Amino acid sequence: MKDSDRLKHVAPKSLLGELAENPGSLFERPFGEQYAALCYRRTADGEIEILLVTSRDTGRWIIPKGWPMKGKKPHRAAAIEAWEEAGVTGKVRKKPFGYFTYLKGLKDGSVPVSAAVFLLRVDKLDDAFQEEGQRKRKWVTCDEAARRVREPELKTMLLGLPGKLDTKKKTPTL
Repeated sequence: MKDSDRLKHVAPKSLLGELAENPGSLFERPFGEQYAALCYRRTADGEIEILLVTSRDTGRWIIPKGWPMKGKKPHRAAAIEAWEEAGVTGKVRKKPFGYFTYLKGLKDGSVPVSAAVFLLRVDKLDDAFQEEGQRKRKWVTCDEAARRVREPELKTMLLGLPGKLDTKKKTPTL
C-alpha cells in the first residue's frame, strides 16, 4: 500500500476535497437551511473562548446547529440546539453574526446547507444535557477553534470574532 493510500484512510476529507470529488453536489439538490449557535465566554483575563462539540457521526469539531423548528424564531432554534448538543444556556443575539455553507451527509447522499450563525454568550454550562455521551465538548481559543473546524467561512468568523465583540465588556467565567 502506498503512503498516499494510507493517508486517505486516516485523514478526514476536507470540505474542498469533498466538493472536488463531487462538484455537482452543490447543484443537484436545493440548499437546506440550518441555525447554528456560536457559543462563547470570556476568561478572567478577558480572552474569548469558543465551545466546540463533536458531530455524532464523524466526530469532527463543529458548533451546535440544527434544522428550523416549527414555531421558533431562528435565534431561538439555535439556542435550543446549543442546549441539546452542548448543555449551554445564555444570551443569544437575534440577528445572525454570519453564514457558512457545508455538505450535510444524509442517508441518500449529501445536501448543501446554509447555516445562519447566532452568537450565544454562555452563562451556564450543565453536565447533564440531551446529547451528553454522544458528543465531546471543549473550550478553545478562537484561533484553535478555527484550526479545528473544516468550513472555510466558519473559520473566518471564528478568527474575526474578537474584533467584533466589545472587548471592554466582561462576562462571568464558568
